Amino acid sequence: MEHETTIFGIRAVIEAVKSGENIDKIFLQKGLRGDLSTELEQLLHKERLNFSYVPVEKLNRLTTKNHQGVVAQIAPISFYPLEELVTNVLESGKTPLFLLLDQISDVRNFGAIIRTAECTGVSGIIIQKKGGAPVNGDTIKTSAGAIFKIPICKVDHIKDAVFYMQASGIKVIAATEKTDQTLYDVSFTEPCAIIMGSEGKGINPSILKIADEKAKLPILGDIESLNVSVACGAFLYEVVRQRL
Repeated sequence: MEHETTIFGIRAVIEAVKSGENIDKIFLQKGLRGDLSTELEQLLHKERLNFSYVPVEKLNRLTTKNHQGVVAQIAPISFYPLEELVTNVLESGKTPLFLLLDQISDVRNFGAIIRTAECTGVSGIIIQKKGGAPVNGDTIKTSAGAIFKIPICKVDHIKDAVFYMQASGIKVIAATEKTDQTLYDVSFTEPCAIIMGSEGKGINPSILKIADEKAKLPILGDIESLNVSVACGAFLYEVVRQRL
C-alpha cells in the first residue's frame, strides 16, 4: 500500500524542491560529490527540509532506477501551518486537544498514534521536520486511513510549538515518568496539548523544562515503560473520560 511518490536523480529532486513539492524525506548517498550535489545540499539547508546521508545500498533498496545518489519521497498529505491550525481550532468553539510528537521514529507507532488520535477527537498533531518517522504508505496503513482525517503540522522544533501553544492559552502537558504526578492528577478539561517522547530517549530535557505540567502512567508490573502508542492511547482516553 505505497501512497508516497518516489523521486530520484539530483536534478529531478532540485526541481521538485524549487517547485514546492510536499517532500517528506530526502536520502543522500554518503560521500556524494560534484557541483550539482553541492547545489542540492545548499538548497535543502535553505528550505530546512528533512534529509539524511545513507549508504548506497539503502538507495538501491528504495529504487532500482539510476538514482545518482539521491532519492526523495513526496508525502501523501499536505501539512497544515501551525498558526492557522491553532487559530481555526480556537475559533471553532471546541475545547482544543493537540498532540506534540517529539521525534517518534517508528512508522507503526506513528500510524497507531494517528489512528487513536482521530478516534479520540484530537484537534491536530504536530511533528518535527527532522528526526521523526516519515509519512509514507506504512504510516497510512497502520493509521487505517486516519491520517487523511486529522490535521498534521510540521515545525522546525517541537519547542517552537510548545511556546506557541502556551502563548495561545493552551496548557502543555508532558507525558513522562520523570514526575510523581500521574495523569489522573491532571485536569484535561481545559485547552491542552500532550507531548509524547521518542521510543528510546523520551521527551527532550529542554522541552520537559518548559512544559506546564508533567504526568505519568502508573506502572504496577516489573516492566518500567509502555510502548509509546499504547501510552498515548491511555492519555487520550483519560482526556475523553474527563471531557464526557
